[in-house]
Amino acid sequence: MKKRLALSDLSAGMKFTEDVLLDEKNLFVPAGIAIRQKDLDMLSAWGVTHVMSSGEPVEEGSSAAEEGPEAERADGIRPNPFAGDRELYREYVDMVDRLAVVFDRVGRNEKVEPRTVDSIVQDLLRVVRDKQADLVSAILSGEIAANDYARAGVDAAILSIVVGSAIKLPTWRLAYLATGALLHDLGMARVPESIVKKKGELAEDELQKMRAHPLLSYRIITKELMYPDEVGLPGLQHHERWDGEGYPRRSPGKDVDLLSRIVSVVDAFEAMVSEKPYRNSMIGYAAMKNLLSDNSRRFDPEILKAFIRAMGIYPIGSLVLLNNAAIAKVVGIHADAPLRPKIRIAVDEFGKRYGDDEGEILDLLKEKTIFVARALDPRDVARK
Repeated sequence: MKKRLALSDLSAGMKFTEDVLLDEKNLFVPAGIAIRQKDLDMLSAWGVTHVMSSGEPVEEGSSAAEEGPEAERADGIRPNPFAGDRELYREYVDMVDRLAVVFDRVGRNEKVEPRTVDSIVQDLLRVVRDKQADLVSAILSGEIAANDYARAGVDAAILSIVVGSAIKLPTWRLAYLATGALLHDLGMARVPESIVKKKGELAEDELQKMRAHPLLSYRIITKELMYPDEVGLPGLQHHERWDGEGYPRRSPGKDVDLLSRIVSVVDAFEAMVSEKPYRNSMIGYAAMKNLLSDNSRRFDPEILKAFIRAMGIYPIGSLVLLNNAAIAKVVGIHADAPLRPKIRIAVDEFGKRYGDDEGEILDLLKEKTIFVARALDPRDVARK
């Protein structure tokens, strides 16, 4: 049974055996993760006086609810994508949770301070700069399950920063792109939950309400959060198409803002590789193939090329089967030779398995006799 915990009774460094929640749905701090002073300061600034948990404080030295990637979370964020990197795991979860609070407050028509969003964006820019390959690998792993709009927003922002950096956007515009990508689906917070969670085909009036979410996103971003138009446009335009057949305004591709065109591609890719309640995720290579078959219908072909150069045909983190029957993980890409990535052997041709950092690294641009035979679904490999 959940108990109310007064914020005044909490202190930095405290851990609990179960998740600490802001309310019935929204996570504050995962089980076993230490509360930070800035977390407490943030809630205090928002006027929050209580949180909830069904757990008990973890005594110093206790092994219960071990912090970090080894601890399975009930909401579906699992340890494997971060390869034991506790700090990266913590930062990723923290950003998702902070954005979830933003979505929740917007859904309840409560005021959100732009500095709350700005702090997430600054953390994203820093973490992508330092750990880009690890973050992309985690997104593509298929292990970040139970997709919600906060996680999708963080993932879209990560991928947008990767593409924006590859096309050398100036720093200020990269920050605009990250913010727009992070918030592009914010309007979904005000679409009735009965529509968002409905199984089966939507009625015409329900479909119209769903398709109004880009207008809601734009209005919230520019009118309530007071961001400039360029930050709001990805929210408005991410469902527009290059051929002019998108929504909400059926704008032809060249009338769609550059940042919106980037978010359109990464939003589609993120949707394909994320676990959804109604279907399994696609592996990175399959998602790339799907994008490549677009033929200038949905996406700006130049942005699509930039995305593929930045991510690779076999994106970092992909598992691949080699022509000698070995299994390897992609650890690097060549923009000009997307079919010849750098790989780390996971299972060699004799069946010997290696840990995450143990297998030999090969550059297929130099190893002319070895090539990728096909991509593998990481979940299928794990079951073997």
